[in-house]
Amino acid sequence: MLGFKGKPNWAKIWVAPTPLKHGGFKMHIRASEEDGEPNKTGLDLFSLLSDELLVRILTKIPSNNQNPCSLVCKRWLKIHGQLVSHIKIHDWAFIESGRLISRFPNLTDVDLVPACIKTPRNSGILITHDLIKTHLSSESTERFIRREDQISAESLDRGLEILSQGCPNLRKLSLIDIQRSFEDSGRSFSTIDSKLSEQNQSAIDTGLSKIASHCSMLQELELHQCSDWSLRAISACRNLQILRLIGFIDGFYDSAISDIGLTILAHGCKRLVRLELSGCEGSYDGICAIGKCCFMLEELTICDHKMDEGWIAGLSFCSNLKTLRLVGCKRIDPNPGPTEHLGFCSALETLQLQHCNVRDKQSMSALFHVCGAVRELVFQDCWGLDNEAFALSSSCRRVKFLSLEGCSLLTTGGLESVVLMWKELQRLRVISCNNIKDSEVTPALASLFSLLKELKWRPDTKSVLSNSLLGTGMGTKGGKFFKRA
Repeated sequence: MLGFKGKPNWAKIWVAPTPLKHGGFKMHIRASEEDGEPNKTGLDLFSLLSDELLVRILTKIPSNNQNPCSLVCKRWLKIHGQLVSHIKIHDWAFIESGRLISRFPNLTDVDLVPACIKTPRNSGILITHDLIKTHLSSESTERFIRREDQISAESLDRGLEILSQGCPNLRKLSLIDIQRSFEDSGRSFSTIDSKLSEQNQSAIDTGLSKIASHCSMLQELELHQCSDWSLRAISACRNLQILRLIGFIDGFYDSAISDIGLTILAHGCKRLVRLELSGCEGSYDGICAIGKCCFMLEELTICDHKMDEGWIAGLSFCSNLKTLRLVGCKRIDPNPGPTEHLGFCSALETLQLQHCNVRDKQSMSALFHVCGAVRELVFQDCWGLDNEAFALSSSCRRVKFLSLEGCSLLTTGGLESVVLMWKELQRLRVISCNNIKDSEVTPALASLFSLLKELKWRPDTKSVLSNSLLGTGMGTKGGKFFKRA
């Protein structure tokens, strides 16, 4: 143990040069030793490090601890801003003032949806939806988000122009498009398009057009309150791969996306890989245009659609489509047309139906016909999926994975009549289907269970079959349940 006589001189204590964490301390000690006096100045040790080295240090800190580091000094604040790539904005003035770009110059993912809505002060009511959440105003009546609760179209254009100039490497963007005054007048899109002149062409949708022209690396876009005119503006995004369009949400938005907008989009954004249409009013023509032009489209999600009859036939033009997802659709297609005109999606692998009304047998028959090549079939909380409706899926002969959840009308006999026909079935998942009983499992169905690679069987809370299968080898990598003695 070291002992000192009198007042110790800390500058004369030897510091081992091996540990890197003492690098700044060593440099400071040696600088003080050259002066012959102990360090009493309190200088910033990190000032001896370059910005590049300090950036490397801050990147090693967990992301949840990086924000407090930005409060150390102005230099750390600036360097921390360079590390931020994703941000959600709640105040539109932060964008228009230019502080967003100066504070965070390397943004690649920006969410502007909260900033597009003027949050009422002292509002304690928060309403949430799958696609959006917002605070309610005390003056809200018919709509949760009123026109006066949104920023103006001019503010949107100014903010997007500033963003496009300051973030040329932007890859993902989410925002609410503000409906223009010409849409309020009731004129159709085609009428507006024919009457556009050069002066008002440059004045409308300036913000979205600037994003499309300046942010050439934009790959993912989420556009709320979308209309045909919005799609005209973003059709210049040539490298767009993931697109999420929200047109109509009951109580929130009342915009409309028709075949005109979908056709314009298809001819402009030909590199789309994933497309989600929510509350759209298209039909066969719009889906057909998407399929013919977007050759790389692999995933299509349709939510709560308002499409006209016959749109299912347009799916056959999506030659590379691998996943089709229908969510919250109150109707599928009441009049899909003759079977011989429906076509076939030969590359389709997955069909998912979530919270959909599947009572219409004609539309379900047409859907299963177009999706006859699927390998994975998923039903989740679908209304009207009884034995008769589920029997229509037997036309999908190549199913390897079946998932049923919340299908209370389907019985054990209805399940057995279909799955025994699928010779390639390998995985089965049955959750919360109260009319499927353990006591009704036949030897033929039990034999099928023994051949499955994966089995998750919990049709109700009283099911004991899953517990009784433990240790038998049933449902594990094709192990045989019945073995010859």
